[in-house]
Amino acid sequence: MVLAMTDVYLGRDDRPTGLEQIASGKVRDIYALDPEHLLFVTTDRVSAFDVVMNEGVPMKGKVLTAIAAHWFERTRDLTANHLVSTSVDDAECLDPAWRERLRGRVMIVRRATPDPIEWVVRGHIAGSGWKEYQQSQTICGIPLPTGLSLAEQLPEPIVTPTTKHEDHDRPLTPEEARDLVGTERWEHGQALCLDLFNRGREELAPLGLRLADTKFELGVRDGEALLIDEALTPDSSRMWDEGDYRVGISPPSFDKQILRDWLETLDWNKEYPAPPLDPAIINRVTARYLEVCERITGLALISA
Repeated sequence: MVLAMTDVYLGRDDRPTGLEQIASGKVRDIYALDPEHLLFVTTDRVSAFDVVMNEGVPMKGKVLTAIAAHWFERTRDLTANHLVSTSVDDAECLDPAWRERLRGRVMIVRRATPDPIEWVVRGHIAGSGWKEYQQSQTICGIPLPTGLSLAEQLPEPIVTPTTKHEDHDRPLTPEEARDLVGTERWEHGQALCLDLFNRGREELAPLGLRLADTKFELGVRDGEALLIDEALTPDSSRMWDEGDYRVGISPPSFDKQILRDWLETLDWNKEYPAPPLDPAIINRVTARYLEVCERITGLALISA
């Protein structure tokens, strides 16, 4: 797949004029639209090992926006969410010169107060959870059965919360999370996130995708709990192709794992500054994002 970079790329320093920027993360920039709404812009920035790369992954922002919007719509029966529109034309204060550049990359959302934790749900044992389990047979302090293998499905999905930190999240026990959000909020959020995870798992299975784990963000507006930020995207979830799944191995994920694996082959200390990226690796990562987007949403965002 050969991509026309100038046509599809939104990078590190591409920020629309005329709007007040109120936050900037590794991937998303957030702007004020009015007292009730924010504009989320999903860029093509990509990070690995908590370092933002100098180059991005073309089309990544459009993929993440399309998938998040898909799940916001598919879960409205479970919970309200913050999404109002994904059309740049509804952002009337947006500079017209930027509208085409941002088309397919924006979410107009209702303002909400985010929870101080991230709601991680695990259905399989992998990643940092596998490392902790090997040491203590727990994940976030939650006891698990003995004898589990890497990538094995857990008897039941579990909520393993983390802190929110710009550089690196820290695992929390359920008790620590409850202390941060309060008992009522914890019990509601835990039940809701398990319902959201199960909905995702049920809808992805017929598509040949296995949902291993995911991260949800919840917030509150006028006393109402909302699903916010993103939902069940490749950046917030570990998804495996059913054909690649085996217990005892770490199956390839539909995310930037290709990039991480390539970076591991370099003589790089995993600190800023990032090394230059191989264009062939960038194209492979883009293809992976586009594949999972089409499988989930049915949208082919670019032709091969």
